[in-house]
Amino acid sequence: MTSATRSTGFSFARIGAMVLRYWYLLSNSWPRAVELIYWPTVQMLTWGFVQLYVAQNSSFFANAAGLFVGGLLLWDVLLRSQQGFAFAFLEELWSRNLGNLLMSPLRPSEFIVSLMVISLVRLAIGMLPVTFLAIPLFGFNVWSLGLPLAVFFAGLVIAGWSIGLVIIGILLRQGMGAEALAWSLMFLLMPITCVYYPVSTLPSLLQPVAWSLPTTYVFEGLRALLIHHEIRFDLLAGAFALDALWFVAAVVVFYRLLASARRTGSLLQQGE
Repeated sequence: MTSATRSTGFSFARIGAMVLRYWYLLSNSWPRAVELIYWPTVQMLTWGFVQLYVAQNSSFFANAAGLFVGGLLLWDVLLRSQQGFAFAFLEELWSRNLGNLLMSPLRPSEFIVSLMVISLVRLAIGMLPVTFLAIPLFGFNVWSLGLPLAVFFAGLVIAGWSIGLVIIGILLRQGMGAEALAWSLMFLLMPITCVYYPVSTLPSLLQPVAWSLPTTYVFEGLRALLIHHEIRFDLLAGAFALDALWFVAAVVVFYRLLASARRTGSLLQQGE
């Protein structure tokens, strides 16, 4: 088998090389690492103190300890998985390195997998310290949720990857003019996905939209666990079914946008 033939196959070595590239960027820039921890910490402190106040003045929330902090921590899992995915791609645009990658033997599927891996690394750096900080400050241990936590985590990460994949497809096609989507798109979904309140709070017209999002099922499942102390397997199944649908759709959209970018020549115009 020739080297040219081998280069066309799926290569974990190329994925590892890309992950190392992003790791070196992250580990050699302390502001990048601090930023990963800073925002989850600020949000956890803000909503944690809100929860303390409400718990001291409401018997309902006193019986649902951790509702706000738990919702916040899971929201940050979703947000950081999407942003970690998209921001790693933006590093290539900012450094004008995308053309070099696309001319290399690196396959789009390998590029996607490398972005998934580095998003998990960034997520771990940003979220692990915050989850342990919430224990002494607010008495909420997200790790005590056990197996449901792993299911919630997986459902949110897959959803974050799906959204991130669509965003980088748009960046490929539209260039840096669409850069703001990497920061703003998730916050547009935040009110609809019902992070801090049940779907029934929404107007009736928006409720079907909320139930079309896999993340809504995760947050409803969290509330069922914290308030009623029950695991809603129907909600978890709905989350993963929609996750699979969303991810397949995101892959299709990404490849179509990539093909369109190649046809129109927009790949040659990437950069700041």
